[in-house]
Amino acid sequence: MQEPAVSPGPLYGLRVLVTAQVVALAVTASFAGQAVQGQAGLGAHVTAGLVVNLLALLQTVAATLVWRPGRGTRWVAPVSACLFLAGLGQHLTPGTPATHVPAGLALLGLGVAVLVWAWSPRAAVRHS
Repeated sequence: MQEPAVSPGPLYGLRVLVTAQVVALAVTASFAGQAVQGQAGLGAHVTAGLVVNLLALLQTVAATLVWRPGRGTRWVAPVSACLFLAGLGQHLTPGTPATHVPAGLALLGLGVAVLVWAWSPRAAVRHS
């Protein structure tokens, strides 16, 4: 017997937001590389970081809507909240490259993991 599916609207919204966040994380990393090389990129890096934080906040809301009323997977909402908090930490501690760079890579890796899950068929399976 096939399990009922999660509501497609909130799930699609989550898919769009997590895709946008991963793209924004990659763009932010690109601007960081330009800034490290001495090219103009620091202002763009900060602005892109703000976009990442906004998308992570929206992603947290969407993941909560998929989980609670939609009865979707539970783990995505707290992971999305962690992405938001970690991104906020990144934004508030810009002058520490020894932690800023590895944390940025961890954000990108975690974002890609959520992205892969979000577009997999497993994301649409409803949980009790």
